[in-house]
Amino acid sequence: MIRRYGEPKKIHISYKLRPGAYAILPRNGMLLLTYQSSPTGEFQLPGGGIDAGESAVAALHREVIEETGWRISSPVFSHAFRRFVFMPDYDMWAEKVCKIYIARPVRKLCPPIEAGHTAKWIRREDAINCLGNPGDRAAVSAHLGQDTLTKLPKYHQGNLCHRSSY
Repeated sequence: MIRRYGEPKKIHISYKLRPGAYAILPRNGMLLLTYQSSPTGEFQLPGGGIDAGESAVAALHREVIEETGWRISSPVFSHAFRRFVFMPDYDMWAEKVCKIYIARPVRKLCPPIEAGHTAKWIRREDAINCLGNPGDRAAVSAHLGQDTLTKLPKYHQGNLCHRSSY
């Protein structure tokens, strides 16, 4: 059974299965996150949907470049979780099955290609408080060796989330 984060499945809604690959990208005590400015503005783990015929790792490489402009190497699968959400960009309800990988950001190639995305380096201990969804927060907590079964830190968009060292 894959652990669910966020809202439970609503019986009256038909969800489309949406597999995705997402990365925890540590470097020099920081994590590379993406800030998506719309529809609501939030920090996220870089990544996204796996296209038909595409492997999860290929999707991960593509999505990280699109959302951060960085090339990655050595992705290692960590775990998966699911979320039941409305995706306004696609006007659909989705059961997102999120595959989490740990990878190395090795080189900045360009600014983010995907509109509305900004790459942001956040101190790893601050990243949990910045991430907008509980599945991403739990993934980073687990990566940092923190207990995710206790209360997760409250999400906010404070100044610590907007500082950058790169």
